[in-house]
Amino acid sequence: MPRQDFLMELNQQVFEMLITPEGRLRSRCLLLSLLLLAAWEEGSGQVRYSVPEEAKHGTFVGLIAQDLGLELTELVPRLFRVASKGRGDLLEVNLQNGILFVNSRIDREELCGRSVECSIHLEVIVNRPLQVFHVEVEVKDINDNPPVFPVKEQRVLIYESRLPDSLFPLEGASDADVGSNSVLTYKLSSNENFALDVKTNSDDSTQIGLVLRKSLDREEAPEHNLFLMATDQGKPELTATVQLLVTVLDVNDNAPSFGQSEYEAKIFENSDNGTIVMRLNASDRDEGANGEFSYSFSSLVPSMVSNQFRIDPNTGEIVIQGNLDFENINSYKIRIDATDKGHPPMTGHCTILVKVLDKNDNVPQIALTSLSLPVREDAHFGTVVALISVSDLDSGANGQVTCSLTPHVPFKLVSTFKNYYSLVLDSALDRESVSNYEVVVTARDGGSPSLSATASVSVEVADVNDNAPAFAHPEYTVFVRENNPPGCHIFTVSARDADAQENALVSYSLVERRVGERALSSYVSVHAESGKVYALQPLDHEELELLQFQPRQPNPDWRYSASLRAGMHSSVHLEEAGILRAGPGGPDQQWPTVSSATPEPEAGEVSPPVGAGVNSNSWTFKYGPGNPKQSGPGELPDKFIIPGSPAIISIRQEPTNSQIDKSDFITFGKKEETKKKKKKKKGNKTQEKKEKGNSTTDNSDQ
Repeated sequence: MPRQDFLMELNQQVFEMLITPEGRLRSRCLLLSLLLLAAWEEGSGQVRYSVPEEAKHGTFVGLIAQDLGLELTELVPRLFRVASKGRGDLLEVNLQNGILFVNSRIDREELCGRSVECSIHLEVIVNRPLQVFHVEVEVKDINDNPPVFPVKEQRVLIYESRLPDSLFPLEGASDADVGSNSVLTYKLSSNENFALDVKTNSDDSTQIGLVLRKSLDREEAPEHNLFLMATDQGKPELTATVQLLVTVLDVNDNAPSFGQSEYEAKIFENSDNGTIVMRLNASDRDEGANGEFSYSFSSLVPSMVSNQFRIDPNTGEIVIQGNLDFENINSYKIRIDATDKGHPPMTGHCTILVKVLDKNDNVPQIALTSLSLPVREDAHFGTVVALISVSDLDSGANGQVTCSLTPHVPFKLVSTFKNYYSLVLDSALDRESVSNYEVVVTARDGGSPSLSATASVSVEVADVNDNAPAFAHPEYTVFVRENNPPGCHIFTVSARDADAQENALVSYSLVERRVGERALSSYVSVHAESGKVYALQPLDHEELELLQFQPRQPNPDWRYSASLRAGMHSSVHLEEAGILRAGPGGPDQQWPTVSSATPEPEAGEVSPPVGAGVNSNSWTFKYGPGNPKQSGPGELPDKFIIPGSPAIISIRQEPTNSQIDKSDFITFGKKEETKKKKKKKKGNKTQEKKEKGNSTTDNSDQ
């Protein structure tokens, strides 16, 4: 067959192959390959063909019989055969038409790997005569292999502390094809933190890496998912994609943090030990040891805080370990540290303000000051007895104190200022009725339940000389036998005074009078302290049957007065007279039983003073200008008649500053006939007694 006719027939076969469904995928590559006419070198005995890889079974490779100069008719007789070293039956020769065709799938990458040159060496052997022909069939690469990454996911570990522009190598893809089919380009998915770095090495290999464009923060984004795509330059382009999982490694760049910089807790005082005040809950954005932390009190916390509270380093519980006393300290400021275990460690801080709430655990306190004791019984209403102050260490209603007194006392509380009171007299006092008051002050707070305290004030009522001494009876009658021995105790008078101490001391004295020509004090005397009445000389019934003693009207300022009446009827008759009777037409004057003279000269005086001894029985009374009621003439009667007695008592007033004899104030006289009878009967005996009496009086006056 002529060569031109053969080519036309070959083109027809190719056309038929192209229109079949099976050949549609590779039609373009096959067509291009067949357009390259197989060439051989004549005279050298070696024929070269080319065939694309992955060609289908039956694909035409070349007219091997014709190209080797063999006739089709001799192929069978001469035992035409093809041998390939280690390539198996990839290619076969049709002995009917002498065409070399693809017998089985040819994979260039499998045959030659990454080698640029890839061919199948065939030995064609014929016998009769024996001839050996060498045929090279070049296997042409097609872009039948996409890029391939070694793993489906690449993990990249980057510390968050790495600086921008840091480079992290990546594993690139590979392509089993050769030539332009194996040339790859890379593209990174969009991301603000990373960029792709591609470099070509001196051996034409490509090196890719991940470049950090922006600092990472593990606490904001602990991972970044990227996609890397590799694309070859074959026709058509084939691609491959790998996931890049960037894990940001933690560094200790975060201190533990609290939800608030300051917390407030409230707890009642006297709470039990172990009571939880607060439970803290800090957090650390780091991880691992960098995120583990413990709680502690700050080094700035004073001992008074650490003595009262403790903190659990693991849970952050703050509990009481001492007694909380609101009145001592009502608030605590506790500084807390949370320190992680990183290197170097980092510390977070917060402050806890613990407010101690008050409980009504303090009773009111009462203080008594400036006691004005004792209180005179004649004190005026409103007189301050004591100053009282109250206090309560509690607060609010627990510390509000009200005061009250025990009822039925002549005192009251007057508020002078907040929590300050005066205890003042509210009603009249009478020491003789009540001499002492136990005043109880009660202070009560406003807590619930309320607490109270009491303080007792013993108020003694001081005596005022507002009570005159009083005898048990208004008058006394004493009978004494005549001729008694001198100095004989004939009677004892007794008076009582309701006042106290010196105001209750009673002294006794006789009101000096003249009995006839002699002074009363020449007959009897009274002991100033004991009240014993003594007869100073023997008494003579025949001389004097009755002695009656009446005082003059006293100065109103006098406190003591008494009258004694002695009657001589075989004895001396003594009695206390509380009534001074005037003669006909004269006034009746009720005299006090006892009184004392005021020391002012213008008001009157008494001499000797009250309380004089037994021998001081001479008394004088002066009425000065201080007693106008007694200054006018006729105020007092001139004479008094003693009922049942012939004695006449004459009284005259002494002019102011008079120096006359005191014994002339009161004169005791007798009826004339009585005197004469006495003289006749007694004679010299009476005269001796009178002389003796005068002698006694004189001694007494001295």
